[in-house]
Amino acid sequence: MAVKISVNTGNIELDNKINEWLKWNKDAVAEHEIQELLLNNNNKVLFNLFLKRLEFGTAGLRGCMGPGYSQMNDLVIVQTGQGLSMYLLDSIVDVTEKGVIIGYDGRHCSKRFAELTAAIFVARNIKVYLFSKVVPTPFIPYGVLKYKCAAGIMITASHNPKNDNGYKVYWENGAQIISPHDKEIQKYILKNLEPMESSWEVTKVHHSSLYQDPWDDVMQSYFNDLKETVLYPEVNKNTILKFTYTPMHGVGYQYMTAAFNAANFKPFIVVEEQKLPDPEFPTVKFPNPEEGKSALDLSIQVADKNSSSVILANDPDADRLACATKMKNDEWYIFSGNELGALLGWWMMHKYQVQHPDTDFSNVYMLASTVSSKILASMAKHEGFNFEETLTGFKWMGNRTVELEKMGKVVLFAYEEAIGFMCGSKVRDKDGISAGMHIAELSAYLETMGLTLHDLLNEIYTQYGHHISKNSYWICHEPSVIKKIFERLRTYSGKPNTYPTNILNGKYIIIGVRDLTTGYDNTKPENTAVLPTSKSSQMITFTFKNGLVITLRTSGTEPKIKYYSELCASPDEQDIEALKGILDEMVSAVVMEFLQPEINCLLPRIS
Repeated sequence: MAVKISVNTGNIELDNKINEWLKWNKDAVAEHEIQELLLNNNNKVLFNLFLKRLEFGTAGLRGCMGPGYSQMNDLVIVQTGQGLSMYLLDSIVDVTEKGVIIGYDGRHCSKRFAELTAAIFVARNIKVYLFSKVVPTPFIPYGVLKYKCAAGIMITASHNPKNDNGYKVYWENGAQIISPHDKEIQKYILKNLEPMESSWEVTKVHHSSLYQDPWDDVMQSYFNDLKETVLYPEVNKNTILKFTYTPMHGVGYQYMTAAFNAANFKPFIVVEEQKLPDPEFPTVKFPNPEEGKSALDLSIQVADKNSSSVILANDPDADRLACATKMKNDEWYIFSGNELGALLGWWMMHKYQVQHPDTDFSNVYMLASTVSSKILASMAKHEGFNFEETLTGFKWMGNRTVELEKMGKVVLFAYEEAIGFMCGSKVRDKDGISAGMHIAELSAYLETMGLTLHDLLNEIYTQYGHHISKNSYWICHEPSVIKKIFERLRTYSGKPNTYPTNILNGKYIIIGVRDLTTGYDNTKPENTAVLPTSKSSQMITFTFKNGLVITLRTSGTEPKIKYYSELCASPDEQDIEALKGILDEMVSAVVMEFLQPEINCLLPRIS
């Protein structure tokens, strides 16, 4: 677009970047916003918009929608698509024939961003599978494997606030990208910043011989695959349970409906006010079912009105699942991600045992992130399957699944405490649709024995030992203070790699230390960590003799020192109140002795 206003901020570099953006941008609304900022001499905002840039990482891009290089907008999407397409052309043989699969959620601009992305790939003679309507994020990794695509792209900001959007990339193995792909894609973006005219030609996509709408095909294939996993279709058909479902103003309704149909269930009760995609998310403060009761208020009202005893909730792109059950006292119990992980892990194990009665578990694996509960590890010791933990994030679990399957192993289940679950490996990422169907199946199965999900959870803890958690964080706005806190822990006795050995003057003994910032792990040969390390973030895990595991880590996006603690008790320790007392005592001591909030002026979490 022609520049309609002179740019003179007093900063030549900033002026050049603004002029460049105005020259390349084709969005009149965005241009008007920049003109207003220039007229008001809002140079601080302009500096942040144009001299900073959204950086492509393993999660792709995610940020607020708006003008400039540091926000999500048409031009940034075009630049990203140009860089990614060139990287794929240089990295993957037959990329033009393999193609890419592209989906989008119901947020503002998502469809537009997806069509711009498709236009770029078509212009480079690359086959494009572009969904014709909103889809759950899991359809993209599923589609990558189904069509043997070179990559998959999902336009979504998941459960972020309404003004955000994102650009998520899957590699040809169906898992989210990991390093070095992210760094290489970023380099290619920076080498392909000037938009080609063909990159804007979205109207040509649907008329191109390279374009295909995969929606009907994937719908049939995905739900047929899901149907094949159903264990007791007659039990599902005849259950007296009533399920309430909310897609949280997202894409999930049509897809959870199909999942219930595949499993032979009667239709669920839907929260009408949240049934259809709405980018404004009008009935919730945050469109994130992980927020707990505040996000499920409407669902609880609808469930109570309809005598429903189980609530299922997806986040807006339907890759996460929350669940609540009505207790005998008529109160609602909202399961944590770790509790749902225990329930789904048990159910996937049960299904495998029924379907493979003569098979041992020596080739079977379950995975969880390192900050999630160790309940699957306890189950694995007892039942004989293998358990592995990965770094936080499904990019690690998805890629580890690929490695294990190449070795002939079976990955039954993977999860992270942030209500993300992977049931089977047809989707190598978290999938809230399949997880919802599996939880509904488990509920119906338990009901035939007069049991509930909460009853089974108690039985799991009785059999494998209680696993009780306490997670929170402290706020610190000074990076130097955060660094000092962690460096003190690494030189506790005045020398490198001398970490604390106990708390409360020797009352509780530390038997294991793993530092994924430096790569130190005294439980492994040569004190070397097996999991990948990152010097750019702080993360130390302490394991105590009595079964407490506590991880101290920094947040990549917020000024926080987080802690994740879990007391893994043996099955013969059933006094839950006594265990909670021990957990509280130990966590308080770790915070006071290791983080020293008063000395370091840390701010407590605002509840």
